[in-house]
Amino acid sequence: MRNTDRPGEQGDLAYTDPLTGLGNNRRFVTKVKRLIAEREDDPAPFAIGIIDLDGFKPINDLFGRASGDEILLQVALRLHAAMDRHSTVTRIGADEFAFLLPMTFSEAAAAEQARMLIEILSAPYDLGERSARLSASVGCSLFFVGNESADDLIRKAETALYHAKRSGRGLVVVYTQDMEEAAKRVTRIEQALRRAVSAGEVEPHFQPIVDLASRRIIGFEALARWTDGDLGSVSPGVFIPIAEERGIIGQLSQLLLRKATLAARQWPESVFLSFNLSPSQLVDQNTCNQIMTILSRSGLDPRRLEIEITETGVMSDPASAEKIMQELRSYGIRIALDDFGTGQSSLGRLREFHFDKIKIDQAFVASILTDRASEHIVRAILAMCEGLNMDVVAEGIEDEAQAARLLEFGCPSGQGYYFGRPVDAETALFGLGNRIGQRQAIV
Repeated sequence: MRNTDRPGEQGDLAYTDPLTGLGNNRRFVTKVKRLIAEREDDPAPFAIGIIDLDGFKPINDLFGRASGDEILLQVALRLHAAMDRHSTVTRIGADEFAFLLPMTFSEAAAAEQARMLIEILSAPYDLGERSARLSASVGCSLFFVGNESADDLIRKAETALYHAKRSGRGLVVVYTQDMEEAAKRVTRIEQALRRAVSAGEVEPHFQPIVDLASRRIIGFEALARWTDGDLGSVSPGVFIPIAEERGIIGQLSQLLLRKATLAARQWPESVFLSFNLSPSQLVDQNTCNQIMTILSRSGLDPRRLEIEITETGVMSDPASAEKIMQELRSYGIRIALDDFGTGQSSLGRLREFHFDKIKIDQAFVASILTDRASEHIVRAILAMCEGLNMDVVAEGIEDEAQAARLLEFGCPSGQGYYFGRPVDAETALFGLGNRIGQRQAIV
């Protein structure tokens, strides 16, 4: 495969990706620098973009390296065929491609062309006796002024790609100044979080899980809470994804589990601790050893620990997740599937893996009184779990009417703001001592 590069560069191996025949990252940077220099006196806009293949690694792991290379070749062919005579596409990483559009002068036009490329890449890939599908995310940036460098443009496209991938799959994002500020804030949070984890400043808070019939507290779910001296209270919805993306989640999780197990040691033996694992921990084969080491040091019985995982976490590497789950269960630790009902193949996961508990997603609980479809879904989940001999917890219960309806349907346990918001270890212990066995949990 050859691109529309200048004669003399095509045969230079230093500028060529050996697998696809496209230019490599060095060629891409060279061409962007050259175009900037050509437009120095008359800085007419142009666009660049970075394409990241969504879900390529699981496909590569499932079908093998040879099939992965074949997919990359087909991706390269499709992208090359989509370029006009002025434009260039290169392969700049394992599953990343970059394009240069010299005749694209606006953000709208860049976004439209990027969406066209995503559509082209979404068609099935022929692997002989089987086929595969994948999507792509794209980040774009535009050259407007003469003082921007190639590195500036590429950094901006990478920032836009980061936002595209955080927002979902198959999306296009064109760089804006707001993204730059957001990226700087993420970096500030990351640096502060690293310091906080090292200093042990992130704390577990505990939300009660109750028996719906007696309203007795039967367990607590540990949830991360962090207040920084400069940033103030940072939402876990903000810092948990940053910890995952920037490689801090393992240290953070171990810190929280150490503190949570020490707190749980003071609870009655009948009260269990529920703890969430991140997707990255389900591909780390040291996860089970780390958990067991923490339990051994804290003295908490493994049978009092329940590990929550999401379907997304399982699907990132099913073989690794299954091995880790089996190891944990061999020590008596129970495994719960969180947010059940929101994934694309939850029933398939139940067939392939053994879970001890299902947590019904709060989206169904929130509408159980007003939406017939939600009511039927909850009933079906409860009937299925009874048939599979699995326990059930309903999440997001916010009032007595929801709790009563779930109990009527046969749901044994639940959690939500109606029974208690997440509280610190001391407040949780106080609540146990004063409320256990009564009709109302921590409020």
